Amino acid sequence: MSSVDLAPAYAALILADDGIEITSDKILALTSAANVDIEPIWASLLAKALEGKNVKELLSNVGSGGGAPAATAPAAGAGGGGAAAAAPKEEEKKEEEKEESDDDMGFGLFD
Repeated sequence: MSSVDLAPAYAALILADDGIEITSDKILALTSAANVDIEPIWASLLAKALEGKNVKELLSNVGSGGGAPAATAPAAGAGGGGAAAAAPKEEEKKEEEKEESDDDMGFGLFD
């Protein structure tokens, strides 16, 4: 990727780091100050995608994709005995079986 492709994302990260609201105009101002010309549509799309989101929180939770629901299930079932704790394991097995069935169709993500 070239610097032109990454410039709006870097501008959004700079704004988030300084605690400034991420808007299209501010992204364009930062990229033009860096002598990088981008189409205004990309700045507006990025600003709209990040609207209302905490970018710092998004960055710190990059690797924790679906961990929150699984982490809360044992805590809720801790007082209920072993039956409540066994239910999430069964759900996980069902989800894994669904993923495996996609491979049986003869195509995959990188085919």
